[in-house]
Order: sequence, then structure tokens, then C-alpha cells
Amino acid sequence: MKIILAEDDPVSRERLCNMLFILGHDVHAFENGREAWAAFQADPTQVVISDWIMPDLDGLEFCASVRNAQIEDYVYFILITALRTDISDYDRAVQAGVDDFLVKPVAPGDIWRRLFVAERFIRHTAEIRDLHNLIPVCMQCKKVRDDAEYWRRLESYLEKHQGTVFANSVCPACQGQEQPTEAPLAEGI
Repeated sequence: MKIILAEDDPVSRERLCNMLFILGHDVHAFENGREAWAAFQADPTQVVISDWIMPDLDGLEFCASVRNAQIEDYVYFILITALRTDISDYDRAVQAGVDDFLVKPVAPGDIWRRLFVAERFIRHTAEIRDLHNLIPVCMQCKKVRDDAEYWRRLESYLEKHQGTVFANSVCPACQGQEQPTEAPLAEGI
């Protein structure tokens, strides 16, 4: 996976980069949250690992920026800390949008487990998004079933759910052919 890493301590940053590289990941490391956020804006990744306490933009501020970004894919955010390990700290971080935690010094097995979960989580959220985007269409009449189990014309479904408005016309291939007459459907049917 491509991972953005924000860590202000050069020794910790180098150690984490080496671990992630050995695990087969493409790591883009930055010495503070501001630089990491700029890189994320230019090319979003689905995994971010960030130290909590950093100059310019700390880990929680970085996480909040990621959560407020208008991107389609879910971003799994792992926060690293050495000092903030109380339950109240974890509660605050979870409320800010952090998915997981690592305590310094980070062991290779710990980061491997977190990334294994991150990959599974990202895969499942993508599958759910894909399923959510499916439109159930009757293969016979081409009506669409909505969330309330009503079958309606495709046009009315898309207008309700996406604000799409259709302008009806006849294509050149259909011109001159007898058009089927269909009684207007009552709303919701």
C-alpha cells in the first residue's frame, strides 16, 4: 500500500520507513503534519501514519484535515504516541477520527498487525460503497426499486436520489417507429 508517514523525530521516522519498506509498502515520509497534509492533498493515500505531537500541525489536526477532505475512498488513520496514552487521550483521538494507535517505540509486529487490519477495513469499505452504489433495476420493465421497496421509473428514481432531470426526446434510430404508450405512473410506483 501507499502510506503517508508524518513523524518529526528523524530516528523514529527512519526506523518506521525501514519497517514499512521491509513489509512491502510504498512510504512517503514527512517531518511534520503540515508537509504530510500538503502531500495528502496532492495525492491522497488510503493509509496515514502520524505522530501525535509534532510542530506546525499535530497528529489530531492532521487527522481532522483528512476527515474533512472531500475524497471518495476511506482513509485509515493510525496515530503514534509516546506520551498520550491515557484513556482520555484515546477517547479524544477517536472522537477526532483516528482509527488505530501505536505506542512508541513501535515494534514491527505491531505495525504489521495494524496494517493488516487497515487493508481488510479498506477493502470492505470499498465493497460496501460499491454495493451502495448499485441501482436495483427490474430486468423486464426497467423500473427501479427504491429504499422503501417501491418500484418507479428510472427517471423518477434518479431525480429523487441524485437531482437528475431528464429532457425527453427521440433518437434518430427510433424516429418514425411507433412509440409505446405508457400510462403515467403514480409517484412512488
